[in-house]
Formats: sequence, C-alpha cells, structure tokens
Amino acid sequence: MKNIYVIGSVSIDLVVSTRVVPKKGETVLGESFFRTTGGKGANQAVAAARLGENVHMIGRIGDDDFGQEIVENFKRNQVDVTHLSIVPHMATGTAHITLADNDNSIIVVPSANNEVTFRNIKDQLAQLEEGDIVLLQQEIPADTVARVLAYCKQHGVISILNPAPYRDIDEAVIENADYLTPNETESAALFKEDLDEALERYPNKLIVTIGDKGARYFNGENHVTVKGFKRDVKDTTGAGDTFNGALAVGLQKGVAFDKAIELANLAASYSVTGMGAQGGMPTWQDIEGELNV
Repeated sequence: MKNIYVIGSVSIDLVVSTRVVPKKGETVLGESFFRTTGGKGANQAVAAARLGENVHMIGRIGDDDFGQEIVENFKRNQVDVTHLSIVPHMATGTAHITLADNDNSIIVVPSANNEVTFRNIKDQLAQLEEGDIVLLQQEIPADTVARVLAYCKQHGVISILNPAPYRDIDEAVIENADYLTPNETESAALFKEDLDEALERYPNKLIVTIGDKGARYFNGENHVTVKGFKRDVKDTTGAGDTFNGALAVGLQKGVAFDKAIELANLAASYSVTGMGAQGGMPTWQDIEGELNV
C-alpha cells in the first residue's frame, strides 16, 4: 500500500464556547474552554491514520511542551513522526477558536509552522515514491505549497491541495495539483465565477464540498453530486480536514473516484459529532457498515 504524506501545520487548539460572540471592545462570559491538538495538517494526518495506513507527518513544532503534546498525540493515532522536526527557540503554532451557533471562527498563530519551507523539507521529499499521496493545506508558506506541488508533478506523486485557509493561488499551482478541494466559499473566492463553470474548467480535479449536502465535481460530461450524511452537530471545526484525510485514504485504497469522495463525506459527517477538530474523527470500524465501496 502506498504512503500518505501530510505536509502542513501542527498546532495546539485553544477552544472557547460561547452563546454570544463579543463585539469590538466588549467582554462576554463563555460557557466552556478546552485545549486540544490541531492544525490543519495534523488534523488531516490523524483523520487519514484512523482510516488508513502508512501516514507520515512532515512539519515543524516548537521547542516547548505544546510540541511534545503534539508528538504524543500523533503516536497514539499511529501517525509516523520521523519527519516532524523541532525548531529550537521557537513556539509551537496555536489556533484560537470560538464556537457559537453551531459554527466557528479561528485565529491562527503559525509560529514554527512558518519553518515548513521547501528548503527545510527537500531531503524528506526525496523519500517519496511514484504513486505516493501528498496532502497539503495553506497554513504553511505559499512558496512551499507551490514548490511541493511542482515536485510531485515532476515525480509522479499524487497531490491533494486543500486551499484553506483561503489565499489567492496562481494558476500554475492549480494545474500542478491533482485534486483541489475547496468548500463553496473558498471556491467562490478562488474562481470568482459560477460554481458550475468552475467545476467544468477542472474536470475530475476540482471537488467542492457543500457541507452535509455532500460534494460536487464535474466528470468531463456531467455534473456529479456525491451524497452527504446528516448528523447531530457538536463542533464543525474538523469537518473539512476529515474530508481531506479520508479522501487521501480512498485514493490510497484504490477505490473509484466517486466512492473516495463518498468515503470522505461519510467520515466528515462523523467528525462533527465530537468536540475539537479531532474529537469526532472516525476509525474504519466506525464507518465501514455505512460505506458501499
């Protein structure tokens, strides 16, 4: 079975739940607070490892207790940390998350994640083999994302770019990615055109997630909506990351393209039932009874 390499951010999530989101200059009382491991890269690695095998994290942590907490969490979830390096005298990344009205808002402080540069990880990339899968997000430097995708294209490595959090992307970056997985808001910002038109520009590449309604893509002839799954929502923080990690596992297992997306939708639906980005992420045993692959 081929390897999945997640190249991206790792952080500690500091999560507060509130009934009222404060206005500028306002103080309100929250309902709860908890701390958990996160970062879009780490979330996607854990999501993939709970469903698949041979998942490796390429990233950077700080020389602090938060960094060691992240390492231990990866080990518990069977994510290989050989390529997760400590940056001396630097803090581990953090994400500050506010939960309200079944939604979330997030402030990310990258810290050591800014050291995930192409120069720093080039030697690790050399270990990738043709057919391996690389999963990328946008909480690491844009230059790293662009150069890694070009490297994957040149060496026959399958690449998935989750363009979140949103930032502008050059057309060359999109062309080099094998799969692009924005949500509806990110797609509108990226392409500034009707969703159908955007999908038709990138057949079997652009996969747009539409919440519990599923995901959409264009297969070269027809627009396809892959069904979603409804659950009781506790926390939506990790849904997109779970989708991407599960999509990578579907490709790793060699299932049909639409079935890989269905797997991703199913896993994402489970993720919203637990607190924290990783709290509801399912194992293969959790979902296999509902999956028709």
